[in-house]
Amino acid sequence: MRFGLACKRAAALGVAMLFTACDNSPWPKHAAAENTIYSAMIENTPRHLDPTASYWSNDTLVTYQVYEPPYGYHYFKRPFELVPKTAAQVVTPSYLDKNGQRLPDDAAAEQIAESVYDVPIKPGILYQPHPAFAKDERGQYRYHAMRPGEIGSRQSPMEFEYQGTRELVAEDFVYALKRHATTRITTPIFGVFSEYVIGLADYGELIKKEDAKLREGLDPASLDKPFLDFRRWPLAGASAPEKHLLRIRLKGKYPQWKYWMQMTFMAPVPWEADAFYAQPGMAERGITLDQWPVGTGPYMVTAFEKDRRIVMQRNPNYRGEPFPCDGMPEDRKAGLLDDCGKKMPFVDKIVSVVEREATPQRNKFRDGHYDLEVFERTDMGVTYIVEALDSDEVREDYEKKGFNFPKYADVNSYIIGFNMIDPVLGGGDTAEGRARARKLRQAITIAIDWDEYSKIFPKKGGLTAMSPLPGGIPGSREGTPEGINPVTHRLEGGKTVRRSIEDAKKLMAEAGYPNGREAATGRPLVINYDYYAPATPERKPEIDWVVRQFAKIDIQLEVRATDNNQFQDKVRKGKHQVFWSGWNADYPDAENFLFLFYGPNAKSVSDGENTANYQNPVFDKLFAQLKTLDDGPQKQAVIDQMVKLVQDDAPWSMGFYPWASAAVQGWVKNSKPAILVRDHGRYLRLDVPARVAALESWNRPVWWPVAVLVALIVAVVAYTRRSIRIRGRMNARGQVLAA
Repeated sequence: MRFGLACKRAAALGVAMLFTACDNSPWPKHAAAENTIYSAMIENTPRHLDPTASYWSNDTLVTYQVYEPPYGYHYFKRPFELVPKTAAQVVTPSYLDKNGQRLPDDAAAEQIAESVYDVPIKPGILYQPHPAFAKDERGQYRYHAMRPGEIGSRQSPMEFEYQGTRELVAEDFVYALKRHATTRITTPIFGVFSEYVIGLADYGELIKKEDAKLREGLDPASLDKPFLDFRRWPLAGASAPEKHLLRIRLKGKYPQWKYWMQMTFMAPVPWEADAFYAQPGMAERGITLDQWPVGTGPYMVTAFEKDRRIVMQRNPNYRGEPFPCDGMPEDRKAGLLDDCGKKMPFVDKIVSVVEREATPQRNKFRDGHYDLEVFERTDMGVTYIVEALDSDEVREDYEKKGFNFPKYADVNSYIIGFNMIDPVLGGGDTAEGRARARKLRQAITIAIDWDEYSKIFPKKGGLTAMSPLPGGIPGSREGTPEGINPVTHRLEGGKTVRRSIEDAKKLMAEAGYPNGREAATGRPLVINYDYYAPATPERKPEIDWVVRQFAKIDIQLEVRATDNNQFQDKVRKGKHQVFWSGWNADYPDAENFLFLFYGPNAKSVSDGENTANYQNPVFDKLFAQLKTLDDGPQKQAVIDQMVKLVQDDAPWSMGFYPWASAAVQGWVKNSKPAILVRDHGRYLRLDVPARVAALESWNRPVWWPVAVLVALIVAVVAYTRRSIRIRGRMNARGQVLAA
């Protein structure tokens, strides 16, 4: 009897376990019925959420939902149009001559000594709830003078009992601009800003000295650092003449400044946040601005689990901006303007979890468990487009599920670059060495066949690039005979063809590497390939493809694939050689791509975005001229000269412009993905009932395994009971015979 009871319990347990296994959702029960967006993060959580340091595309999942710079882009209009965000309006600068006298708006650049931007800030904007703002009954900050150990077991700002807020003021933008002079964190844009913002370069030197005084006698390895209060030192180029008026003074004329005003580098930073996070023990627990941003935007971070997940919830203090009522003609036809005038945001919560492999990530999207496969990516849909083209069955399935994969051209690129301060790839200090290294780089750029890449990897490929400027950027010559890169291609019968491997091998010999060996020593040429992600099974074919391209000209490529954080550390130290990289436009101007070759922006020298560490005085001089020019023939001529220089010097293999298409479920409304528009969280709306119905339909349990298992268990139990009975009768008979 006891055995039979155990069998029944085992059968019941097996059936219960199988019923549980039928639910393949990675989310809690009833999650589909909540007003929450679910998406994936690739590999790691963002490294920098501090707006001064953040300059990596995966950071924008958080930064552009939490922070609000003065300007943004109109969500629907193309070409892209700047609109006010925390500013009351997009302003036109006033120009002054060397005597401080006002100049006309059309004054020549050489006459302009100073550009002044007076930006009105909207009153009444509040920061998210945060303990940095919390005050006691006497009006004193509750958490600005905590003693060592007083943090207790807290792991996040959300765990502090008291939360507070205050109004956004112009001084917060001044404070943020000053922070770019800090020595405490990486500052990728300080080099650019210090060229224009009056006094910022000298301010950087001042802050170095003041920071050294503050840290004198302290352990340099300590994570605890005294509060560096930028309010103490004025900056000539940034001030707040009135509570809600921001004044920025720039050297000369710089038309592109208006675009920087829509990036999170210009987002306000309250001094209280800096003071709060500078207290003892905070950094050790990861309670920093790099993980817990403080903003005025529609969302706030409420959970940050490193390399696992990030949760953002609706900011209860957000004022609620109206959904736009205008856009492109096709937007109205597509129903994208149906929410005209309604207050945003529409979604209560955004949950993003780390995925380390592409296959389970895609499967979760196909099953409906991710609403946007990767929140900040605009290229994930290409994979599904190719799958649908390859299979009628797959296409019918995707159409039935209502997947949304709009395909379009965007303003971004992928490249393979060369570290120009590396002695092999850069050539060192002699003119002869640099000339040889240039021929080596040119040979490699010929060998790397990007047309082949797009054929082999259609889910990731795109249009082969001839220059650093995508076709959507004013000044680009892509798609024209004038735009052909003469180093890598030539015209034959009206068609563009890549130069031959024989041409590349000839350049290799001229560079001193005949047949891939050093002419002087006979040793094989071995170069390191630094890749910014681990060599997972999904990525290995692409990495192997790069290795084969170098092998065409007998170069041995050693792969050094790491995660992105390690890659960033390596390039800052200049320890890289050949590297894979990409660039998403920050604003629609040629300067935003050509500054990637500007000498003062060298990554390993000044922590800028010139990862190739390219240095060319002629290019730098032209770049300085470019920055003062409005669109027109003169600017086009300068762009053409700069592009020709980088084509000839070949600090990059120009790579390709990827096709763009985000992976978005049909129940996600108002999606119009674009690389330049990063604050899309506020515009998205979920049709929750449609999601619930779809998930029930797509993930119905398959019952036949249950029936098979139950039948098997019943058969085993019956067979076992029969065997026991037979054995019992035989034992009884044996006992009778024995008697």
